[in-house]
Amino acid sequence: MIVENKLYICLTTTKKPNQVNLKLRLTLFLLLSFIGGIANAQNSQIDSLQRILRVTKIDTSKVNHYNVIADLYKEIDTDSTLFYAQKAAFLSTKTGYNFGLATAYNNKGNASIILGNYPVALQYFKKAQTEFQKCLNQNPDQKQYKKGLARAYASSGVVYSEQSNYLLSLKNYEQALSLYQEIKEEQSISKVLNNMGVLYKSQQIYPKALHYLKEASKIQIALGEQNAPMTLTNIGVIYFELGNYKNAIEYYQKAEKGFEKNNNKRGSALLNNYLGDYHTKQNNLSVGLGYYQESLTLYEEIQNKFGASLALYNIGLLLQKQKKYNEALSFALKSLTYAKEIGVQDQTYHTEKLLSELYESLNETKLALTHYKNYVSSRDSIQNQEINMKFARAEMNYEFKKKEALLFEKHKRETQFVIFSILAILLLIVLSIVIYNRMQVKRQLTLKKEVAEYEQKALHLQMNPHFVFNCLSSISSFIVQNGTDSALKYLSKFSKLMRLTLEYSKGSLIPIDKEIESLQNYLELEQLRFHDKFEFEIQSTENVEFNMGLPPLLIQPFVENAILHGMVPKEGKGKISVNFDVQKEQLICTITDDGIGLSESKLLKENSVTAHQSMALEITKKRLKIMESITSKSAKIEIIELNSAQQKTGTKVTLYLPIQYMS
Repeated sequence: MIVENKLYICLTTTKKPNQVNLKLRLTLFLLLSFIGGIANAQNSQIDSLQRILRVTKIDTSKVNHYNVIADLYKEIDTDSTLFYAQKAAFLSTKTGYNFGLATAYNNKGNASIILGNYPVALQYFKKAQTEFQKCLNQNPDQKQYKKGLARAYASSGVVYSEQSNYLLSLKNYEQALSLYQEIKEEQSISKVLNNMGVLYKSQQIYPKALHYLKEASKIQIALGEQNAPMTLTNIGVIYFELGNYKNAIEYYQKAEKGFEKNNNKRGSALLNNYLGDYHTKQNNLSVGLGYYQESLTLYEEIQNKFGASLALYNIGLLLQKQKKYNEALSFALKSLTYAKEIGVQDQTYHTEKLLSELYESLNETKLALTHYKNYVSSRDSIQNQEINMKFARAEMNYEFKKKEALLFEKHKRETQFVIFSILAILLLIVLSIVIYNRMQVKRQLTLKKEVAEYEQKALHLQMNPHFVFNCLSSISSFIVQNGTDSALKYLSKFSKLMRLTLEYSKGSLIPIDKEIESLQNYLELEQLRFHDKFEFEIQSTENVEFNMGLPPLLIQPFVENAILHGMVPKEGKGKISVNFDVQKEQLICTITDDGIGLSESKLLKENSVTAHQSMALEITKKRLKIMESITSKSAKIEIIELNSAQQKTGTKVTLYLPIQYMS
């Protein structure tokens, strides 16, 4: 397929006018020269297919074999390609085999490209597109039909590129790329991407050129293609032209390693030339000269006068900079000889100018004038070509802008559709949120109602008749035993405790200072009641703020448990500690006692106290769960038995509450 022959056109530096065209043609020449290197391998395949063809009876199989042989011959003998393609076309038309006919047209088009007959090639590719489209209309999912159509488009892109019709070339490449991507033909995708990159580079649209070449390079490296170093070279050249020398040398070095692996002398020769340009630009003239000489050696080794002419010119130019005019002269003369032999106008133009300057430096005015005239003549001829190229570029830019304007309008309409769609979706989301919030409000109201109920249960639990009776009995005893002063003191504390409890039991939160005051009164009452059976302390760290609150009657049941089940059964005097702290955005309340411990208390009070304690704990857990629902923050309780020297030495209850502030 001719697309493959043209796909890896290498890019060049533009340090002088017209050098781009020269090096592009140089690379194409190198690639076409490569065709002969694989002829022997193709001959063996052709012989094998011809033997099979002699015994094949089915017409469609014959057509397919004719087309394969035609495709193989394109790299060796275009006349044979046309011959076998014609046989395939004739038999396909006779039998109504559209796929065979389309493939035959592709082969004829490829042969016409090699022969330089571009208008005829385009006609064949258009016929191929028509036939492949017929096949796809009958069977849209057939991979080989899409592949053949993509090949026809890609080959058309090559022809249009050669005719400087860059807009149509790009359009055909894009159609080919779309089809190759549909069937995931990675190798062909990389080739089309490479061609598109070269096309944009030729129009000096560097950002797009880099984009396509880098995409092609990724695929080539992943597939281990031999052409990968050439694409890396292309990328390096663009960076060099943009003045980004750091990236340029990075890609050159990657390409150099690739060429060493696949022993590609042609690619290495061209890369050495670019490396010479790079080091000369960096003012490393001796290093640059070494690369130019290596490039020349490789070109002469493969008898490539096209590349050798360029290398000779670069060496002469570098020696001129070093004022080694006589040495430079011999290289320049040889470069001119090669350029004229193969008829390269661009190289003739540059070399004539260099010779004129060298003879002038050597005071040989006659020769200097002669070469200057030749230079002017070549320059005028090239400038005419450049004017035509500028017109073509201007036309392409106009078409690009036109196309971009259409795309902008399309994008605008699509954007408006997307915006309206988003607004509609947002409206639905808002309605959903409103409905959800209403449900949440209803749920929270239900939860608050449950909270109130549990708080009332807790209140009744704490202010039970047994507790009130004990307090009144203690007051009566004090009146009899200790006189009115102690009794009045006890009664005062009891009434204050009752007032605080009743005052804050209706609200959802009680200030921490009031909670501490309430606990203080309660513990003092219990001290009097149990004749100083225990001592206590209530502490609050500096992290606790004055306006923080917590649910009322949440801590008192655990303090009561510490007294009744920890202190009272204990021999000797005990201690109860209540601490308030703030850690990790949580209010932490800790009740610690050094009583008989949780397990022993259960054994002693198995029948009566456990029921009371489990009721208090169950109510507290439910209250904490409701707090989590309302505040969306963690609330939990942790009860552990303290051990010391293998003995039970008390109980520690820790409440982890969400931080809440009094309104």
